[in-house]
Amino acid sequence: MKPQSPGMLPIALMVDNAELDAQHDGLFSLIERLKAEAMAAGSLPPEVLYDLAKRFEDHFATEERLAREANIEFLVHGEEHAKNLRLLHKAVGEIGAGKLDLHTFLRYLEYWFEQHITGYDRRFAARLADAKIRH
Repeated sequence: MKPQSPGMLPIALMVDNAELDAQHDGLFSLIERLKAEAMAAGSLPPEVLYDLAKRFEDHFATEERLAREANIEFLVHGEEHAKNLRLLHKAVGEIGAGKLDLHTFLRYLEYWFEQHITGYDRRFAARLADAKIRH
């Protein structure tokens, strides 16, 4: 049976880990909602963007917890998270200062997140599944 997307998460980006797929879906749904709100209002309150960054922090913390629980090496993936959180916080600050276009940022964030899932999370989810089978 073909997997069903829980919402905004494209089926092609599902990693077959319920917790990760649910969080990915929530993040895509949030980005889509923010894009719509930004288009309607022309801007977003700064706290909304900080909440977005916090949601990514929470998601990355979940992945790091899952790696620890499965005793999976996570150094490179974790470094990618740290780098991207720094860039995300920098971008949020630049949007607030009028140095970065909000719409461009949200479109790029969505693209980046897709790339992160295909480049990192898909392999990570497979490693989690393998670790579960071994234990």
